[in-house]
Amino acid sequence: MFLPKMIFMFPIMVLMVFPWAASYEIKNLNLSVVDNDHSPYSQQLIQKITSSGYFKLTDISSNYETALKSIESKQADIILEIPSNFEKNLINKQGGKLMISANAVNGMKGGIGMTYLNSIIADYNQGIMEEMQPATSSISTIPTIQLDTQYRFNQHLNYRVFMVPALMVMILTLICGFLPAVSIVFEKELGTMEQINVSPVPKIIFILAKLIPFWIIGFIVITIGFTIAWLVYGLVPAGLFSTLYLFTAIYILTVSGLGLVISNYASTLQQAMFIVFFFMLLFIMLSGLYTPIDSMPEWAKWLAAFNPLKHFMVVLRSVYLKGSNPIQLINEMLALLGFALFFNTWAVLSYRKSS
Repeated sequence: MFLPKMIFMFPIMVLMVFPWAASYEIKNLNLSVVDNDHSPYSQQLIQKITSSGYFKLTDISSNYETALKSIESKQADIILEIPSNFEKNLINKQGGKLMISANAVNGMKGGIGMTYLNSIIADYNQGIMEEMQPATSSISTIPTIQLDTQYRFNQHLNYRVFMVPALMVMILTLICGFLPAVSIVFEKELGTMEQINVSPVPKIIFILAKLIPFWIIGFIVITIGFTIAWLVYGLVPAGLFSTLYLFTAIYILTVSGLGLVISNYASTLQQAMFIVFFFMLLFIMLSGLYTPIDSMPEWAKWLAAFNPLKHFMVVLRSVYLKGSNPIQLINEMLALLGFALFFNTWAVLSYRKSS
């Protein structure tokens, strides 16, 4: 009774927890402020930063050296130093200077925090400029460039919209790749394989009989994923469900075929689990789940091209976000069909049936 429980509980737990935890959106950065001006303008700036939701004011230090100690003790992530005469220089239109120091031990966290802070300060600066502009002036004397920004396919830059389809792929890979890999090995250890080997069942029928249950399980798991994405996150694919199920059917055959190949070569359950762990780790890291494929070096891009997980992840993200159809995803379809044919043929040929 453990297997049916895992089939239902695993996708529910992953999709309910991972999209909230596995996110590049960084919030609650600890901010230490050195306010040497103590003016209304500096107070407004601090209030604007803390009210953004991205920063949490941990302390207001008396000098930079004290604030630096909070960085070293990991009590602060970023230091903002406001110089004296900050308000006076702004009012006299001499410009104001601020110093930002970020803890770059975690480079991504420090870089994103700096970007957030720069954006907030730029917005504050724009507000000061509009406030100082004479009321009688209807047209600004300083020419400016106005940008109208549009975010296609993910209008609100919600990272969960990007992560949830990818996590569905990971769940399907772990369940439909891991379970077939241990199925034949488990029968070897139980001794039931000896009875199958002396039976008149052809090898291809035996492999097909092993694939069909996991094919059905895969459809159940992906349907659970679609349901959770809709109920919890309000995600509905921009494309057709028929496209998703078509590629799912091909992908399940691919990873299940790989799992059966592993089970044919493994002698014990421990060997099968170790080999599965090796392949799953390699597939996940080269799939684009967390890091974009385009940012990888050329040799890694070539390896990713032979990763079925990467192709199916492109499919789900494209259908969910852009509404792509099978014609637009023809390259991914051909790649997955090739993988499915290769692994399942290998599974049939590598199964040693003795009579």
